[in-house]
Amino acid sequence: MNAHHLSRADGFALGLIATGAVSVAVAALVSVVQGSFRALGDDLTVSLPVTEGEVAALEGVDAVSSATYASADVTLTSVAAGARWLFLLEGALPALATIGVCAVAWWLGVSLIRSRPFRRSMSWTIGTAAILVIVGGMLGQVSGAFGRSIVVEQLTAAAPAVTDLFWIFRLDLDLAPLGWGFALALIAGAFEIGQRLQRDTAGLV
Repeated sequence: MNAHHLSRADGFALGLIATGAVSVAVAALVSVVQGSFRALGDDLTVSLPVTEGEVAALEGVDAVSSATYASADVTLTSVAAGARWLFLLEGALPALATIGVCAVAWWLGVSLIRSRPFRRSMSWTIGTAAILVIVGGMLGQVSGAFGRSIVVEQLTAAAPAVTDLFWIFRLDLDLAPLGWGFALALIAGAFEIGQRLQRDTAGLV
């Protein structure tokens, strides 16, 4: 049994990592609360994608061939409720995915400290985190894109002159959450295999 005990240094390092995971999860939860206040508050500042924004101040400057800005921050006093909830989801879904990953890191750290990393619940816990990362990361981006589209439609209806200024719909999809989710899914599979090997080994003993 003593062969399976962790050294004091290993236990301290794992405890530190588990504590750090909890701290990050709390910070992510706070960001969700703050984001809800911003999204549902009176004034809402939205970064809208600009179709063609040239920086006139840099025209003719040596070593500068072109200069454009990709977005404009617009503060609105009245925004459709649907857009507000979409902006809330844009920030909340990735934050919830972060909380899920941190929960897995904490649980894994505790399991390693107890010398029981291949718990029956570990594989499905990591698999759940993988789903959260993929769904939260991808749907968060889509929600933000649709929210901005609603705001642009609202602006063009009030001021037709800005019709060609902002993109009606633009989604610059970041596939990183998909990659991280697949990586976590592979780790979940590895833990499932490790659990079976551990059970088979215990049966042999």
